[in-house]
Amino acid sequence: MVTTFLGELYGSFAWIPTGVLAAALALKLPAVIRLWREPLLRAVGGLLLLACALFVSVTPSVIGWTNRVTGMPNFSAPWVYSLLMAYSGAGLLLLVAWRDGLSDRSNATRRARRWVISVYSGVIVALWVLFALADVPVERVRDLDTYYANTPFMRELIALYLLAHTVAVLITVRLIWNWVRADGLHGWLRWGLTSLGAGYVLDLVFDLAKLTAVVARWTGHDLDTLSTDIAPCAACLAAVLTAVGFILPHTGQYLHDRLRVRLAHHRLRPLYVLMRTVDGEGGVPFLLFAAPELRLTRRETYIRDVLLPLARHLDEDLRCRAQRAALALGCTPRRAKALAAAVAILDAVDSAG
Repeated sequence: MVTTFLGELYGSFAWIPTGVLAAALALKLPAVIRLWREPLLRAVGGLLLLACALFVSVTPSVIGWTNRVTGMPNFSAPWVYSLLMAYSGAGLLLLVAWRDGLSDRSNATRRARRWVISVYSGVIVALWVLFALADVPVERVRDLDTYYANTPFMRELIALYLLAHTVAVLITVRLIWNWVRADGLHGWLRWGLTSLGAGYVLDLVFDLAKLTAVVARWTGHDLDTLSTDIAPCAACLAAVLTAVGFILPHTGQYLHDRLRVRLAHHRLRPLYVLMRTVDGEGGVPFLLFAAPELRLTRRETYIRDVLLPLARHLDEDLRCRAQRAALALGCTPRRAKALAAAVAILDAVDSAG
């Protein structure tokens, strides 16, 4: 009952991870276009594009369409597996570059990049060779791995892609885990890496479910539901968490900065209103489409301009007494300083009036 429900759930919501990945790509795309010379941004954009292509290609309706267009019953199998290998290798390359920096020219980093490119390029070539040698006349949209688990050459093809993907996932999880524990990471990057790590752990669940079902076929047992129901659902959740992991550091920091600016603008309102009573000119003209940063700058500038002629009315002795009184009442030094300044400004406004 549960596995049937999961299978129906996957069939109904298989496009959700594609939509989330496409949204992540759309959020990154303006920065990629604007800063095209930044290799890391291009790499992130390319990885998200590969992920979108992978999840579009793995959707049952697209699998059937690909097979019909090419005229080969299971042509989509090596195509999807090749995209998966390209995505796995690109993820490893990006993580190495992201962690070490593109300027890193150490022998270990260069060897790691060469190893990833050569190994996963070789795996993709081997997948197509094995598929060309295999006999796969019956189209299988959802259960190809288990249906052909004992077929010569397809058996090797399935084992190869699963093992290659599992190795990539294990290495990636280890790299992310080591990086998350490092000092000096700002909060949004740490949360993004945590989401990425959770996504790759679910990728590992996908691999284990597939491998278990395939090995069960090799030993004469039937655990196909792990491959057809559990594994796709794990892959969908993994895609969502991976997309969130890539967009969270940038988007989270952006939203945090916007919120900080808006809060600063709001907190200056009482002082701004007070300065308008002193100036008598109506304050800063309203601009409908002004950016929050511009609104904050204009408000700060206006307050400084009005405070300038009030400076000669400020009572420094009153300010010091007010600060000492605030400290005596248990206020923090920063709060006491702010309260003392407010008292001094209010007194200056009364004196100027």
